[in-house]
Parts: sequence; C-alpha cells; structure tokens
Amino acid sequence: MSKLNLDKLDYQIIQSMMENAEISYADLGKRLFVSGGTIHVRMKKLQELGVVKGTRLSVDTHLLGYNVIAFIGIFLEKSSLYNQVAEDLKKIHQVTRVNYTTGNYSMFAEIVCKDIPELKVVLHEKLQNIKGIERTETLISLEESFSRNVLVLDETE
Repeated sequence: MSKLNLDKLDYQIIQSMMENAEISYADLGKRLFVSGGTIHVRMKKLQELGVVKGTRLSVDTHLLGYNVIAFIGIFLEKSSLYNQVAEDLKKIHQVTRVNYTTGNYSMFAEIVCKDIPELKVVLHEKLQNIKGIERTETLISLEESFSRNVLVLDETE
C-alpha cells in the first residue's frame, strides 16, 4: 500500500467529520482556521484515496423494532471459501458486518433481527444453506455498552 501523505489538517478533518458528519464545510473551515473550499478539496482528496467511504446515518435500531443483535462465529469447510461465503452473506440483509478472523472461527458476523424467530430463520434457513459453511456458533448480545470510531487524531500529542 502506498503512503497516503496525510497531514495534520487531513486528520483534523477526518476526526471532526467522524464526530459530526452534518457540519458544513464552511463551519468546519472556521473551526480549523481554513476556508470551506480547502475543506471541500481535502474531503475530495480523502474520498479519492479511499480514506473516506461515503457517509452513514447512525440509527437506534431498537427504536425501529430490531431487538436482537447476534454475533455468529462461522467455521468454514476450507479457508479458501472465504470470499464466496462472504459474497453469499452479503445477500442476507440481516447480516450487517463480516470479518475474516484468526482463532477458533474462520469468520465472525454481526446479525441484526427484529426478534428471535427472525434470527432462527436467518440461522437455520439462510446461513446453514450457504455452501462452504461447516457450522456456526451464536452469541446473542444482551446490551451494547458503546460503539465508536477510532481516534485518528489525539489533540494532546
């Protein structure tokens, strides 16, 4: 991977936008003592480099009726099947995240469902029918204490 050549302003923009993606470029520019146009150019550069991958709306899924979050440890028949299994998992809308892992599992997935019957359908009718999955282990989340982005700029440094 090539060096990104990011400077302190780039990291300040990234950190600020992760904290509040709704801030206007003009307001962010004022906070960082540069023009809104500079922020716009830097954001465009960060997007072209692949550092910034769009924007997302953070939603409280519980308020929308999605009351079950489960983590699924997936054992593959062969590790070479990872890419195909990941593509098949991507087709299941309840699967929100998939990671290739070390340790006991070949893959680790997060699933968000409205209720336990929906989770059962995902586990028994969808996941178990994916070619290459040998077996799974399910962990149900009782509560999420917090979720955050990584701190990319420590102002105390």
